[in-house]
Amino acid sequence: MITAIYPGTFDPMTLGHEDLARRAAKLFDRVIVGVADSPGKRPFFTPSERVGLAADVMSGVANVTVTRFSGLLTDFVRSQQSWVIVRGLRAVSDFEYEFQLAGMNRKLFSEIETVFLTPSDAYMFVSATLVREIALMGGDIAQFVSPLVAERVAEKLRDVRPAGRPQRRITDQ
Repeated sequence: MITAIYPGTFDPMTLGHEDLARRAAKLFDRVIVGVADSPGKRPFFTPSERVGLAADVMSGVANVTVTRFSGLLTDFVRSQQSWVIVRGLRAVSDFEYEFQLAGMNRKLFSEIETVFLTPSDAYMFVSATLVREIALMGGDIAQFVSPLVAERVAEKLRDVRPAGRPQRRITDQ
């Protein structure tokens, strides 16, 4: 039985993330979506919120589970009795960073293998960073995330920006 780890911050989980997790679930016996704490990235959602969202989104896929982790990815992979990491590549620009990461992970855990998947064409340009920016600027993110995630992002924005306080817009003038 091969368990693959699909790690990320998932802040928020996009349709691209969901697509990769579902496709990885067809390739491996078990997929663990590893939600990294990533405090250095200053995430929009707390680790617990990100785990909950990812678990809700992936609930219909029997062989996918969601687990929070902190620290080195290689330590997490070992702790899950795995040796496979799944990473997504949206564009050539992702490759250099992901290639370095795969090499470093192999140095830290020589048995590890990184499998790269490309998202479906519809999600090639979707990134959680862009989704957050669109949402923060008042744009519609419905085409990039599940309805549940869109709802939770809207709720979070209401908590961040109380009613009656418009978003501050910056202009050149």
